[in-house]
This record gives sequence, C-alpha cells and structure tokens, in this order.
Amino acid sequence: MKVGFVGTGWFAKTHASILGEMNGVNVTAFCGTSMEKAEKEARNWSNATGYTNMEEMLDRQKLDAVYICVPPHSHGAIEYALIERNIPFFVEKPLGMNELPNDIVRKIKEKGLITSVGYHWRYKDTTNRVLSLLNECRVGMALGYWMGSMPMVPWWRDVQKSGGQFVEQTTHIVDLLRYLFGDVNEVYAAFNNQIMRSKVEGTTVPDVGSVTMKLKNGMISTISNTCILENYSKVGLDIYTDEGVIELSNDLLRVVKGNKVEEYKEETNPYLTENQIFLDAVQTGDPSKILSNYQDAIKTHKVTMAANDSAATGKPIYLG
Repeated sequence: MKVGFVGTGWFAKTHASILGEMNGVNVTAFCGTSMEKAEKEARNWSNATGYTNMEEMLDRQKLDAVYICVPPHSHGAIEYALIERNIPFFVEKPLGMNELPNDIVRKIKEKGLITSVGYHWRYKDTTNRVLSLLNECRVGMALGYWMGSMPMVPWWRDVQKSGGQFVEQTTHIVDLLRYLFGDVNEVYAAFNNQIMRSKVEGTTVPDVGSVTMKLKNGMISTISNTCILENYSKVGLDIYTDEGVIELSNDLLRVVKGNKVEEYKEETNPYLTENQIFLDAVQTGDPSKILSNYQDAIKTHKVTMAANDSAATGKPIYLG
C-alpha cells in the first residue's frame, strides 16, 4: 500500500512514524509548503519523494491513501483533488473553516469515499471503559476543559487561519462529548482576549472562553478553554451521574463513587489504533470500524462553528 502526506508538521511526522512500523505500508510522498520541508521528510524514507504541488504528486504517483495534516485555513483544494480521483483520505481535525466542509462532505457522500478524521479520543481504552460505565448510571451533566498554553506558530494565533482555540484544540472535547452522549441542539458561548494579545504580537484568537450546550438527550454541558498558561495543562471531560463522577483525562480515567476512587491508565496508543483501522478499511473496502468519518466529524465542526457565531453575536445558536 502506497501512502502520501500533505503537510510536514507534527501530525504528519506522528502518523508517518506509525505507518513506518506497519507491514505492507510504504510512505512514498510528502507535499509541503516548501521543497526544503517536503524533501526533509522524504529523506526519512527509502522510496519517498518531496513535492510542493499536490496535483503533481498525484499525477506522478498512484497512491492508495493520503493523509491531510494542514492548518484549518489550508483545507479545500486538497480534499477536492482527492475526491475527484477517488483516493481515500485521513484528515486531521479540524476539518476547515466556516462552511467549506459542508460542500466537501456532500461530494464525499456522492462518491462513497472512505474517510477518517483524527479524533483519536474515540479510540482510547479509557473512553471505551466510560461507554460501559454509562450503562450503569444516569447522567445529568458534563464539564469539559482544555486549559493550557498557546502554540507558538503564527497561524494558530490568527483567528482567521485557525478559527481559535475552541475550533482548533477543544474540538477534541466537543467530539468526545458527542461520541459519548449524542448530538448538540443549542450552543451559547462567551469568549474574550484577556492577556495574550498584549504578550504575543499578532494574537487575534480569544484566550479564554466557555461554551454551554444543550444536548438532544437533555444533558447540559459546559466546555471551557484557555491558552494563557505556561507550565500547566488540564484537558478532559468530567461526567456527573447519579452514581458519582467519571473523570476522563488524556491518559487517566478516575471513577469516584462516594469515598471509593478507582483509576485506570490508558494502556494503548489511540493514534496507532485509528491508523490501523483506517488503512484496513482502505484495503478491505469496509469502513465499518472507523469511529469518526467525515460525515460524522462535520457534526462536531458545526458545534465549534456555532460557538464562534454565538460568541460574536452574544446569542444562542440552535442546531436543530
């Protein structure tokens, strides 16, 4: 199986290194914003070539699948070219900006193309354990958080290119909420830029925010985020039930029932799992084990876009 990459950043490196350990998978192409970046990644592979033009890459190589690992504002032409050529693709979150993914998903459906989106929390053992625990209790609400620092890449702090923290990072927690509890009906958000615009030149993204959501099942959830911190990180979802509290973080699950606390550490690499499942789907033509395809991921995208709209207008957004 021959696989190509569009993008040369952290996610491209992470996925490519995993693919490099798989039998029968050959990474043969990297498309970057410069030939220097593309060739630097290609040199890590015996049969890989660097490109700066994706159409040229697709013309010269017969690829079985392509990984899209680019910033939010760079989506569009990449997906359209792959859809036109019927090439299955794995795309890292978020799907893009504004309404663009709505058109992309329509074309994907028309082609019946296999896709996977990098919402890796769905593939965690601890997340699967939470799904089992939810069969034993009734849930009232959930509180989520993505509290950390600002990634020091210029596009991230530009709201026109990244969409802001809730779109670019906290989308993982929104998707986790949806995966565990179903879809969102209503979104109300409050964002502000308190600190970072005076500390980092060119910052237009909000650096603090909270988003309250009503789910179709009756639950209420609030997910907050900030990027003002330096050496601290708190990421996860706390679930409040009639049996106690379920606390799911990046590598640990805590189940609190009265005075009893049980802890479970994440035992597997969800990035490995999502890659294995996607490539198996491409080989077999059976996508049934993919937990987040483009058609599902766009529902998470719409929630994050609604949060931006609500913060801008000061009004709740109804998703129906």
